[in-house]
Amino acid sequence: MRYKGPVPRRMVDWVNTRVATLRTSPRWGRMVSRHLTVVTYTGRRSGRTFSTPVGYRRSADVVTIGVRLPERKQWWRNFSGEGGPLSLDLDGAERPGHAVANVDGRGRVTVTVRLGER
Repeated sequence: MRYKGPVPRRMVDWVNTRVATLRTSPRWGRMVSRHLTVVTYTGRRSGRTFSTPVGYRRSADVVTIGVRLPERKQWWRNFSGEGGPLSLDLDGAERPGHAVANVDGRGRVTVTVRLGER
């Protein structure tokens, strides 16, 4: 079943809060943190700081984030073109990086982050 229409902001905030809480849980935190991180960035137009949990894969200093349902999400658009700075919560610390979003021919979006760059 495909959901049609916008997801209410309250629901998104509720889910994001629960996921972020799971990452710091004494029981589940280590396991969840291997697959989920929190991206913190500044919006290009608003200048406001945002944080959102995302799934990721890491290989050395390169983190790959596959954006699910990209047509319904806005955050990744801050990293289109030349990309931009962000930070990721990895290994219990904030790690700065430079992210670039790529949209393939099928509309799938991948955000590639090079850690240590700004």
